[in-house]
Amino acid sequence: MEFEERVTSSEQIYSGHILSLEKQRVVTPGGKEATREIVHHAPAIALLMITNDHKVILEQQWRAPVKKVTFEIPAGKVDSRDNGDVLHAAKREMNEETRLQAQTLLKVASTFSSPGFTDEQITLFYATDLSEVKHQLPQDDDEKIHLITVSLDEALTMIREGKIDDMKTVMAIYYWAQKEKNA
Repeated sequence: MEFEERVTSSEQIYSGHILSLEKQRVVTPGGKEATREIVHHAPAIALLMITNDHKVILEQQWRAPVKKVTFEIPAGKVDSRDNGDVLHAAKREMNEETRLQAQTLLKVASTFSSPGFTDEQITLFYATDLSEVKHQLPQDDDEKIHLITVSLDEALTMIREGKIDDMKTVMAIYYWAQKEKNA
């Protein structure tokens, strides 16, 4: 069965600091014309950081698109400092946002955040054996982040109660729960 669409025209609608918006006209495999609006976003990383006392590090921060404070695992985009290297981005973001480093940093998976409208791909890392960094990298001056730690049971309760509603964070915590179950 054929799935691929044929692009007949493409127009860049917007180009900003972290994303761009493209409008495409396509012909579907069934021969119908359609419009696609695509958000292009840099690749990103997310960090499931487990402390030495077996808690997950979460960030509280204001998120303008949803107009509220969220609880999320540390994350960030892969930028020019990383030369396309997601592992480098993970280590850099960990330093910038938590002032920690991991002795063990394992890639869990790379997934698309919402492939119906964006090409953003997020790579999740599992970080353990944490310690303070010796050299602190500059933090983003437009972010206000507050770090908290919670146990697995507390994190699962926060998901059930709707306090954690960020998809990458929910999936990372479920990964952690499954990992613990299989340990």
